[in-house]
Amino acid sequence: MDNLESLVIARRLRVPIGDAPTGSQPGWGEVAARQLDAALLSVGFKCSAALLERLAKLRGETVVDLGVRVLAAVRHLVGDHVQHNAYFLDFPRNVPDTVEFWVGLLRAALLDQVAATRVRPATLNLLALPGYGRYQHTYADLLAAHAELMPLAGDRVTVLDLGASLESEARELYLSLAGSQAPLAAEDLAALRTLAAFCSDEPERIPVRENRAVINEVRLAAGRPLLVDTVTDVLRLACGCSGGDVTLATPTRFRSFRRGERRALLQALDAVAAPGKLGDVPRHREQWKRLGERLHPHEYPRFPQAAHVFEVARGVRQARSFDSRVEEALWSGRTGDAVQLLEKAPGALLRRLDHLLRTGTAPGIVLDAAEKAAAGASGRVLLSLREHLQNRLAVAPGRVFVNRRGRAWTAADARSRLEEDVVARAVAILDEEITRRLPDPGELIVDPEVLDVALPLSGKAVAPGLGMLPRGSLSRVDGELLRFFVYWRQAERRTDYDLSALMLDASYGNAEHVSWTNYGNDFAEYSGDLTDAADGASEFINIRLAQATRPIIIPQVNIYAGEAFDEAAEAFFGYMIREVQQEGMPFEPRTVRMKSDLRGAGRVALPLVFLRGDDGAWQVKWLHLYLKGHPRFNQVEGNRVTASLLVRSIVERDHLRVRYLADLLRGKGSAGEHTTYIGLQAPADLPEGARVYTPATLHELIPA
Repeated sequence: MDNLESLVIARRLRVPIGDAPTGSQPGWGEVAARQLDAALLSVGFKCSAALLERLAKLRGETVVDLGVRVLAAVRHLVGDHVQHNAYFLDFPRNVPDTVEFWVGLLRAALLDQVAATRVRPATLNLLALPGYGRYQHTYADLLAAHAELMPLAGDRVTVLDLGASLESEARELYLSLAGSQAPLAAEDLAALRTLAAFCSDEPERIPVRENRAVINEVRLAAGRPLLVDTVTDVLRLACGCSGGDVTLATPTRFRSFRRGERRALLQALDAVAAPGKLGDVPRHREQWKRLGERLHPHEYPRFPQAAHVFEVARGVRQARSFDSRVEEALWSGRTGDAVQLLEKAPGALLRRLDHLLRTGTAPGIVLDAAEKAAAGASGRVLLSLREHLQNRLAVAPGRVFVNRRGRAWTAADARSRLEEDVVARAVAILDEEITRRLPDPGELIVDPEVLDVALPLSGKAVAPGLGMLPRGSLSRVDGELLRFFVYWRQAERRTDYDLSALMLDASYGNAEHVSWTNYGNDFAEYSGDLTDAADGASEFINIRLAQATRPIIIPQVNIYAGEAFDEAAEAFFGYMIREVQQEGMPFEPRTVRMKSDLRGAGRVALPLVFLRGDDGAWQVKWLHLYLKGHPRFNQVEGNRVTASLLVRSIVERDHLRVRYLADLLRGKGSAGEHTTYIGLQAPADLPEGARVYTPATLHELIPA
C-alpha cells in the first residue's frame, strides 16, 4: 500500500487521505500539519489550502506518520534522498585551473615515497594518481564549508493537493495509464502492472498493445478471459508473464508455464490465429520457437489454429505478412495496388503517406485514399503525421531516427520534395479529422506557459520525474545561475560517469566544452571528476548565464567506464536555477527545476539543451536522447560532431505542441457549461468538475 501511495504522490502530486479519522486532541493535528508544510517547503513543495485544512482535522500521530511517507516520496522525486557531495569542497568557488590541478596531483604523488613508485613507468596513468577521483572530504565537511541557502520568491514551489481515498486515486491513475493513446515509458508500464494487480476495474479502452499485455498478466493469473485480437498479443503476454519485455524489443527467456496457463494461452492463440493473421509470426520467429518449447502445443490437439502459429515459426507452413505484400507492390512500381491494399489498414496507409506521395501515382488518388483512411486511424497516428508534414517543406540538417529506448542517429535526407499544394491538402484533411474528434471544451482556460509543451505522442524514451516534459518541449529558464547535476551509484563494479557540457555558437560550431579535461572557462565551473561510486557520487556544472559567450549549451553524461545507465543501482540527472545572492550548497532541492532517472541503451546521455534567444532570454528544450558511444572512455570531445548534429535537428524541428490543440479547441466553440483547463499545474480556484490537463495527464488530451 505504501508503494501505491508513493506512486500517486509522485505521478499526480496529490496526497490520498480519504476518510481518515479526525483527531481527538484539538490543535495537535493542526500543529503537525504546519510542521509538515514547513518541512515540505525546505525541498520545494507545500500543501495546498485544501490539503492543509484536511490534515489539521486528523489525529496528530496520523499526520506525523503520513508526513514521513509524503516527505520521503517528494524527496525522492526531487533527488534529495541521497547526499550530494562535491569533489571540490568550495565548488563553485576556488575551482582550480585544469593544468594547475594536475600539476598539484603530480607534485603530491612525487613527494609521497609510496606513490612515487607508481609514477616511475614511462606510461603515466593520471587517473590512477593518489587523491584523484575520490572524495577528499566528508559530506559534513561540505555542509560546514557552505552558507545556508537564502530562500527567494523565485524558488520552485510545487503544490501538493488533497486527494481522495488511496483506492480512488489508484483507480484514476490506473485508468489513465491503461487508456493512454501513446506508448508508455518503462517506469509507467511497471506502475501499470502494480496498479492492475490492485484495481479490479475494466478500462473502457486499451489502445496500446503493451498496456494490454500488462493487464492480461493479471487476467491470466486470475483465470479471466484474455483481451487479445492478434497472435502478437499472446506473445507479448507470454513475455510479460516471464518477466520479459512486452515491447518485444529484446528477447525473453520464457519460464515454465503451469498447465492451466498453457491451456489459457493456447486457447487465446487458437481464437485469433486466422490464416490472415499468421503473417505477423515471421517478424518474431525465434521468440515464437522458444515459446512453443514451453507451451507444448502438440499436447492440445483441440487447438489446431494455435499449432499453425508454431508451424509458421518453424518454416513448416508459409504465411506472407501484410507488409511484405505492400512492399512487393511498391518495389515493382504498382503503387495503385499498394494503395488498394493499404486502404484495408488505415493507420498503415497514413504512416506510409509520404512514401506513397513520392511514387509515380497521381497525388490526388493517394490523398483521396488518405481522406477515407483518416476516419479509421488512431488520433496518435493523425497527430504524428501532422507533425511530420509541417516539417516536410523545410530544409533540415538531417533526418533524426530515435528508437524506443531513446538511442538516436542521423542520416542525410535523400527524399524527393513534396509540392506545397499536396502538403497543404494533406494537412487540411488531418486538421479536419482531429478537430472532429476533440471534445467540446466548454470554457477553455489555457496557461500560456504550457503552449510550447510538445504533445506526448510517445512516452517510451521519457523517464518520469520532476518537471519532465515530452521531447521537443520548450520552457523558460528564469535565473542567474544554472547548475546541472548527475548522481550515480554503482551496483557491482567500479563505474565512472562524467558530467560534461558542450557549448556552441548560433551556427552549431566554434565548440568549447567543460568536463574533467577542462575544469572551467569564463562563465562555467566543473565540480571535479569522481571515478568510483560504491557509495554514490555527484558531479555538477555551474553556468553563469548572463556571462555565457555561447548561446547553445548541451549537458551530457558520458559513461567513461563501468555499468550502463540501466545497470547501475541508481542514476539520475537534473538541473537547478538560483540567483547569485542565494549561495547555499552545491545541491539545493528547492531550486531543482527538473530531475529524472537516466536509462537507455546508449553510453552517452543528452537529456536537454539550453538555448539563448535573440532577446537574450534563455529556454530549455527537452531531448531525451542517447548516443551509442563506445564501450569505454567516452568523452565530450569525441562526440562533438554527432551531438551537435542531433541537437540541431531536434531544435530546428517544428514539434506539434499544445498550442496546436488549444487553437483547434477554441475553434470548436463552447457548447457546454463545464470548464477545461490546460496548464503546468492546476490552480486552486477551478470550478468543481473541471477537466484538468497537466503534463502528467497530457496524454489524455490525445484524441482516440
